[in-house]
Amino acid sequence: MIEILSQFGRAFLYWDGQSVSGLAMTLWLLVASLAIGFVMAVPLAVARVSKSRWLSLPVRCYTYVFRGTPLYVQLLLIYSGVYSLAIVRAHPVAGEFFRSGLNCAILAFGLNTGAYTTEIFAGAIRSITHGEVEAARAYGMSHMTMYRRVILPSALRRALPLYSNEVILMLHATTVAFTATVPDILKVARDANSATYMSFQAFGIAALIYLAVSFALVAAFRRAERRWLAYLAVGRH
Repeated sequence: MIEILSQFGRAFLYWDGQSVSGLAMTLWLLVASLAIGFVMAVPLAVARVSKSRWLSLPVRCYTYVFRGTPLYVQLLLIYSGVYSLAIVRAHPVAGEFFRSGLNCAILAFGLNTGAYTTEIFAGAIRSITHGEVEAARAYGMSHMTMYRRVILPSALRRALPLYSNEVILMLHATTVAFTATVPDILKVARDANSATYMSFQAFGIAALIYLAVSFALVAAFRRAERRWLAYLAVGRH
């Protein structure tokens, strides 16, 4: 047991001056992919609910493809498939980017969570009450100002419960990063299992780490919901 705990010390501590721990790598994958997905999802959600098919149709195709295929397959396509193309390997920037397993994992995770987050935000925009829109128009707001000051802030608050689920699912989805040789928590567990042959202990400790991070995220989102969705709770009484 001491041996496996020493192996799993890397889940919390730095390996050396250049390599980070499995836990730090998992959190970096989560934060980076969520940031990419969020930045993509806000404008794409606006386009998704647009009455113009030229705007909504490409977004609908994007979300359909990335929600309709497994994340594992998407990661393999980006990590192994894209780099196998001669035109990519020959390009100095693209070749260097897709040679890195970490870059490919973050890109795949970002595109995947961006598709789900786009649909979550689009649904929240559609749920905006007609009265809020009419009030904004009565104040003389332009279409852009109305989205910036009324629709998007209200939609993002309403999307919090669903978005919290997406964040937790994204945390769990980072477990496929070992496919791209990224040293996340699961890869540390697999290495510990290979070194000690104590499968239950190795993967059990990994499960506890994921559970602790999940509880911390749930607590953070519950606090955010109590702060920014309190007005909806009052309206139910």
